[in-house]
Amino acid sequence: MIDYPNIDPVAISIGPLSIHWYGIMYLIGFSSAYLLGNYRAKQTNGAWNAEQISDAVFFGAIGVILGGRIGYVLFYQFSGFVADPISLIRIWEGGMSFHGGLLGVMAAMFFFARKYNKHFVDVMDFAAPLIPIGLGTGRLGNFIGGELWGKPTDISWAMIFPNDPLQLARHPSQLYQFALEGVVLFAILWLISRTPKPRYFVSCAFLGFYGVFRIFVEFFREPDAHIGYLAFDWLTQGQLLSLPMVLFGFGMMYLSWNKYQQSQK
Repeated sequence: MIDYPNIDPVAISIGPLSIHWYGIMYLIGFSSAYLLGNYRAKQTNGAWNAEQISDAVFFGAIGVILGGRIGYVLFYQFSGFVADPISLIRIWEGGMSFHGGLLGVMAAMFFFARKYNKHFVDVMDFAAPLIPIGLGTGRLGNFIGGELWGKPTDISWAMIFPNDPLQLARHPSQLYQFALEGVVLFAILWLISRTPKPRYFVSCAFLGFYGVFRIFVEFFREPDAHIGYLAFDWLTQGQLLSLPMVLFGFGMMYLSWNKYQQSQK
């Protein structure tokens, strides 16, 4: 077993002001999207510029925060929301959903595309490779905060998280997600997008590969206590929400590439 590096979730305290590591991870994610977006914009022969990248990151940040919170409440705390609708705005109590954040970003990019008269899917294809670093840093934030830990295990790299009331050795599943959703997914999308691809291909690669990685990690991650398993003593809410991403993502990748190949004949 490896000792959990008990890092203070508060990175900086100045009087009554506290800056949490989780917030810093969000800032790193948005900053990396801005820098990578400007790098990618230089490869588009003027189709994207610095002002558009700045706006896209701003729109995306709003979508992540609003969508992530609304998604968490609707997907994971719906009964609590029905009993207490005000819980939706109590962000300080914690709770963000990736799937809700994704829908929020898609909605934000729809409005961004209308503002700049761009095709929505072209915007999503451009933005997809910019997202994984933020996902990875977010999972590091979960790890530092000692939340969303994994299932009990006896593997040699298991950890005991200080917030775990049972104090069991568990999978550090946040780090699995950091590696897969952050590092590996970024590498895949960056390599795919280095050369021109048909419309839908890059954004749907994001959906497909993220869905596969999330479904895989859910086998090692402790399900939400108030939800548990949905079926078969293994199916989780995260897997159920990710399955359509896999089917739609890889299905559209195939159709997009097949249509492109046909057009080249």
